[in-house]
Amino acid sequence: MKIEFIALRELRMKLKAPFETSFGTTSERRVLLVEVGADGLSGWAEITAQEEPFYNAETTDTAWHVFCDFVVPMALGKTVQHAAEVPVLLQAIRGNEMARAGLENALWDVEAQAKGVPLSRLLGGTLDEIASGVSLGIQADTGVLLANVEKELAAGYRRIKLKIKPGKDVEVIRKVRERFPDIALMVDANSAYRPADAPLLQQLDAFDLMMIEQPLDWDDIYLHAKLQRQLRTPVCLDECIHNARHARAAIELGACRVINVKLGRVGGHSEARAVHDTCFERDVPVWCGGMLESGVGRAHNVAMSSLRGFVLPGDVSASQRYWKEDIIEPEVDVSSHGTIRVPETSGLGYAVRRDRVQQRTVRERTWHAGAALGARLSVRHPSGFPLALRLMGG
Repeated sequence: MKIEFIALRELRMKLKAPFETSFGTTSERRVLLVEVGADGLSGWAEITAQEEPFYNAETTDTAWHVFCDFVVPMALGKTVQHAAEVPVLLQAIRGNEMARAGLENALWDVEAQAKGVPLSRLLGGTLDEIASGVSLGIQADTGVLLANVEKELAAGYRRIKLKIKPGKDVEVIRKVRERFPDIALMVDANSAYRPADAPLLQQLDAFDLMMIEQPLDWDDIYLHAKLQRQLRTPVCLDECIHNARHARAAIELGACRVINVKLGRVGGHSEARAVHDTCFERDVPVWCGGMLESGVGRAHNVAMSSLRGFVLPGDVSASQRYWKEDIIEPEVDVSSHGTIRVPETSGLGYAVRRDRVQQRTVRERTWHAGAALGARLSVRHPSGFPLALRLMGG
């Protein structure tokens, strides 16, 4: 596959409702979409960086910079036999996993199309449908939270994940468990606690939780190992697992009993498979986490979640939970029994609606192999009048 062109677009997409975690509230997403052309085909992926550096070190703007000024010059015009070779092309770039994943994942889409197989099968997936759970943000009113839980259970979702932070933890979970004694329930702290909070976190053992996700520092494995020995509830690691080496270290240190795999966080499908395999070989379950993706990122998550080690319901939920109108068709839909069918058509399995993408695009750059390493940057002014600048990269 010769990489003939690369396009990067920033879209603005407003969420149906604000989503609050321990590190802030999100009402609108700045979505970065990557399109890659190779051998006459076009593949799509999403760079899942957040607007601020509160989940990890990457942001929408740093990912734009790294992708434009480093990823593109390293890849444009190059030929690879398989998408799994892209990490070698980009190996000089340290960190910046989400920016790197954008290119690799788009080429996985191209390769699947070229071979006439679903992306899930090209990745080695065996599941025909995946179990779906939901993630609910922090609510000021516990009554509203209880009503939201009831609504999502009625929609068929198989697992409820609740965001927590100090002051919005034990008593909230107690009320949810009293109202719903038998549901599959877990909590996500997004690194909101410290080792001294272990006695508080031990109180969560009383609620029969599936797991406590990333309670301590975002980059720590050792202290999670100490905490796990003090809890009956399994610890799940998220933010501090960036590759299979981290996963192996965490498992061997006893820092967790579950691992969340986020495609962007680990750098793309190749490393996600390596993390999956590391966990599967050690009987550690994995599940797919979400980053408030558009349908493009969501479609890649569906494909990844078809691997056999994804035995727990993930955060891949219906497009309509987040967006009035997604940018793919069909939109991701969840059945009445809480599952998503894995597409059987070649490639990503969902068509990107270019008209909707263009309506939401606020800036874009396109590079073609053989041309000078520059691109036309189109920016829409808030007034609606387009602005255009000629930029050079490299």
